[in-house]
Amino acid sequence: MMSKAKAFDCVEMKNRIQAERLAEFEARKDEFSSYVDFINARLKDSDLANVVHKKTRAGGQQKTAN
Repeated sequence: MMSKAKAFDCVEMKNRIQAERLAEFEARKDEFSSYVDFINARLKDSDLANVVHKKTRAGGQQKTAN
């Protein structure tokens, strides 16, 4: 049985997206003190990140140890 050709290459996609983010940061680096601050700001603006955050322990209330 012959396998089908991949519709996309995961590594190529990751590299492309990272290059896009770095280019966006370079264009806007005066707005942020670091690349990490830039990424964190993008996360705050992301609907998907907000949904994921709410569904994880990080987004919910954590139990405190007594």
